[in-house]
Amino acid sequence: MGLLSWVLSFGLMSAAGSVFNFDHASVGKTPPEWTVPSVNGTPPRWEIRKDPSAPTSPYVLAQVPTNARQDEFSLAILNSMSLRDGDISVRLKPVSGHEDQGGGLVFRYRDPRNYYLVRADAHDGEITVYKMENGRCSPIRPRGVANSSPFAIKHNIQPNTWNILKVSVRGSRFQVYVNHRRLLQADDTSFSGPGKVGLVTVADSVTYFDDFRVNAK
Repeated sequence: MGLLSWVLSFGLMSAAGSVFNFDHASVGKTPPEWTVPSVNGTPPRWEIRKDPSAPTSPYVLAQVPTNARQDEFSLAILNSMSLRDGDISVRLKPVSGHEDQGGGLVFRYRDPRNYYLVRADAHDGEITVYKMENGRCSPIRPRGVANSSPFAIKHNIQPNTWNILKVSVRGSRFQVYVNHRRLLQADDTSFSGPGKVGLVTVADSVTYFDDFRVNAK
């Protein structure tokens, strides 16, 4: 692969940040720039697949579950970047899943037991921010939501359609957008320092990802 192809496929470094679109990666393999942490001793299956509907056709990064538990997260972590504050976004397409259909973004990742994530679920039509702290996952209540209300924000995510999920991180404040519309704000101080970024799915979700963008602030 030539230098120009590598730049175009794996990271366009510019004032606008970095863009990863997987267009020149090897089909059926995990891109070498990404790490897939093991879950209970078994690494999840993330691979490049061909999808003519991809926003940057023809290839996407897909998570394909292998006997995942209902509450199990599958992560793909970008090796080359770490940030504290910034904007992270991805185009995602929920393809299938009985227990869960969707995916999300990981940020301020320290290790497989400590990180934040935001998840968009087409199965239940929900957007939720979580923290994984010492291996224990708990939702973070959005600002303005009463203590008696659910932690998730309802929002319709259609299966087999592409949507843009974005999280804007500034200090302890997180703002989450779907298709450029801000849906929630949340606050948490558990992880105040920089960490890596990445992608996530839950349980048996089969989800396609494209056009992953990171812009440090």
